[in-house]
This record gives sequence, C-alpha cells and structure tokens, in this order.
Amino acid sequence: MTVRVKICGINDPVAFDTAVQGGADWIGFVFFPASPRYVTPARAAELSARSPGGPPRVGLFVDPTDEAIDAALGEIRLDVLQLYGAPEKIPALRTRFGLPVWRAKGVAVASDLPADSGGADAWLLEAKPPADATRPGGNAVSFDWSILRGWRAPGPWLLAGGLRPDNVAEAIRMAGATAVDVSSGVERVRGVKDPELVRAFIRNAKAA
Repeated sequence: MTVRVKICGINDPVAFDTAVQGGADWIGFVFFPASPRYVTPARAAELSARSPGGPPRVGLFVDPTDEAIDAALGEIRLDVLQLYGAPEKIPALRTRFGLPVWRAKGVAVASDLPADSGGADAWLLEAKPPADATRPGGNAVSFDWSILRGWRAPGPWLLAGGLRPDNVAEAIRMAGATAVDVSSGVERVRGVKDPELVRAFIRNAKAA
C-alpha cells in the first residue's frame, strides 16, 4: 500500500503547485490567525482555483464556531474539516456541514493513543505541544513512534509532528503509518514552503 501524504499550511502559489504536481494526496489550509501559515478562506479559494480538481482540500480550524466554518465554506470548497479542540461538537459539525471530520490528538506516551473513534472520521496523531506553545499541533516536535507498535487503531489515522524528508521513511517504518502529514518540516523559512523539500518529502514517504 502506498503511503498517503498531506501537505499542510499551503499559503502561496509555488507551494500549492509543488504539492499538487508532486503527488500530494491532500492539501491543507490553516484557518487559524495565530499561525504563520494562516490564510483567509478567500486566499485559500484563490490558491485552490489553480487546480480545480483533486487532491482533496482539508481546512484546519481551532475551536471554531459554526459560523466560522460556514463562512469558510462560503468561500472555498473543502473536503475535510480538521479540528483542534471542541471534540463534543464533532457529530454536530459532521451533520451540519456534511463533511468528514479529523480530530487532532497530542501524544506523549502509549496511554495517550485513542482507543475509539472519539466521534471523528480519522485521527491525526502528533506530539503534545510544549508547555509554552502558543499554537496547538506538533510544533515541529516528534514523539516516540515506537509506542505505536501493537496499538490497535480504532479507525483511519495520520502520523504528524516533527516529520521531515530525512526522517519520514523511518517514522513510517516504526509507526506503521499509512498516511502522514507535514507542515514546518518542508520549510526553510518559517511559514514558507520549500519546493525541493516538499517534493523530497512526498517522494520519500511514498517510497517507504
């Protein structure tokens, strides 16, 4: 089975075109203003129009209101909602917007691994954010991938956090991941994707 790849935090035409042409399976847009990868829904729609077909678009939201998601969907077609916070809202969000919902989960030890779906269509597993973090997510830090050995996944999941072109194959081997997500690991300047790194990451992940 070929590993599927999500390139998240796309915010400029070069990054978008590189991810699409490089064979990314998902394109991620960050709708969280505190992130250096933030885009407005209107800007995401402009970028998305560069390739109207696939790959599917994932919108990342942090503790969103229904109105915020509604406003985003008024500008851009999304295929997946990726959610940080407000897990109790997942069933209602799926019903209201008719889209699958991915739930992010910070992991430090084996007991942090989800034992059930948590109401989500897929889990995104990444390191717990540092105590002084100002943003959710992996914050370019990885966790001990070996703790995933023997874990009985309750459904689809993606490995994220601290992944780079030079370690993604090892991460996949250790974790048994069939899908991976990267953002800062393919940047040379914070918030700006490097085309060479994007291509290398996709290539190395799919060859793993």
